[in-house]
Amino acid sequence: MNQARTFYLGWQARDSRAWYPIGRLDASADRSRYCFSYTRGVLDAKKHDHFAPLYDFPELEKHYESDELFPLFKNRIMTPGRHDFRDYLKLLDLSGEEADPLEILAIDGGYRATDSFQVFPKIQKEADGSFHTRFFLHGGRHTNPDSKAQLNKLTPHQNLYVSAELNNPATGLAVQLQTEDYYMLGWAPRYLVNDLVKAMANSPGRLEARVVRVNPAPAPSKQRVLIELCGVWPEEYPPMEGNEFTLLEPYAEKRESTVPVD
Repeated sequence: MNQARTFYLGWQARDSRAWYPIGRLDASADRSRYCFSYTRGVLDAKKHDHFAPLYDFPELEKHYESDELFPLFKNRIMTPGRHDFRDYLKLLDLSGEEADPLEILAIDGGYRATDSFQVFPKIQKEADGSFHTRFFLHGGRHTNPDSKAQLNKLTPHQNLYVSAELNNPATGLAVQLQTEDYYMLGWAPRYLVNDLVKAMANSPGRLEARVVRVNPAPAPSKQRVLIELCGVWPEEYPPMEGNEFTLLEPYAEKRESTVPVD
């Protein structure tokens, strides 16, 4: 059964390579209503890296609604009509021709070589503080030869270590995924870093990762190793609610300035 889902739209600046969460997409449980608003992260993107409003969403302070998934997101999901659709679902550890398009988007991230956007789901905190999420390992091609060799030996259900990296040359703070004998395989997505570091600092030993699926070539390098990560957030800590994830205007107030989208 489908559930209401929330996603964020990330944008990477061409020159600085910095990532910003710039917008939020909300989908109703029955997939009959979709809402998009910019988040305050767009202000940082505009200030530091000259971000320009998207063609589909030209006004930063408007709230957009539609009874269909907006083209910016819909065009990032492979359609069931493709001859290789079933093989594609296997890469994501999904099955069935009727796989929820938003579940596909949550794992795949909507990556396209032609632009600088990525879609990622809001991580939900359960009543007991626990959470889980899936993502593809990032940056495996940037590791040393010994680590690349270990990457090729990974198997499903293999446990991995999660480690904070404080001086990553590209991002400063980062989160590494390592084998149990400490070979560094790659990184968690940047959008998870701040929250994961909070979880590690406040709940040591309660962050776990495992390999879900290994997709050998010719699978794209960005879809090579699917990871599941589970853990516990600190008490009273709401994930993905920092300033950059906050809507430019409160959701309820935006109802009065809705822009219909056909």
